[in-house]
Amino acid sequence: MDIDSTQSTLGGFQGFFEGLLRKFRTAMHLLSLLPLYIIASLCFGFCITPGVYLFKSVLLMTADLPLLARNFALGTSIAIGYFMYGFTLLFLIPLMNILFRTKLTPWRGPYYSFNSVKWYIHNGLTYLVRYTFLEFVTPTPFNLLFYKMMGMKIGKGVQLNSTALSDVSLIELGDKVTIGGSVTIIGHYGVSGFLIIAPVKIKARATIGLRAVIMAGTEIGEDAKILPNSVVMPKTIIGAGETWGGVPAQKILAKKAA
Repeated sequence: MDIDSTQSTLGGFQGFFEGLLRKFRTAMHLLSLLPLYIIASLCFGFCITPGVYLFKSVLLMTADLPLLARNFALGTSIAIGYFMYGFTLLFLIPLMNILFRTKLTPWRGPYYSFNSVKWYIHNGLTYLVRYTFLEFVTPTPFNLLFYKMMGMKIGKGVQLNSTALSDVSLIELGDKVTIGGSVTIIGHYGVSGFLIIAPVKIKARATIGLRAVIMAGTEIGEDAKILPNSVVMPKTIIGAGETWGGVPAQKILAKKAA
């Protein structure tokens, strides 16, 4: 089969799938997400297995200990097992992201489409780590490593003190960028029934304040500052050295020339 016929077949399947999505929205939405739940269950099971093995081993080894000592040993094994689970998950989920080829590219289209399912799976995989373990390694080199493996571009000396990130393969952080606690960075938004997926670029030495929100299509220049609790709207371009704040964020001042 030549390339043209292969592309035609794939295009026909995609069109058929999207037609079913729009016609049977609820049923097809659930059906298309079923693989994600299966993947999540398998990933969780794989990552929990070392902890289960440790717990059962300790259970056997402590059979003759006094009750208090045995309970302490079992409790400690559960705690250690949880961290074994978490660190295993940090590496397994990026592998799943690669295998299922869910790295995102900029796109605009209807919610009920083939690309939106890919977008959902990419974020779903990220959230498996975010909501079960990532807070325990933020900010450390481990959260940076996880995001890099998920496709995020991260420069040198970056401080990333938040887990509230979506569409991470479309986020780019330059050298020495500082992301404050509980900052939200989102690479998508919806308008009139369409899903827009767009990159977020934060350039060198920029600082994003506590609980700020940075939305898709935004570009923040070098040495710029976003004040705490501000909301930077989609497709906003912030120049080098500028300070922005408010809801929605607006320019407050620019860095004075030397």
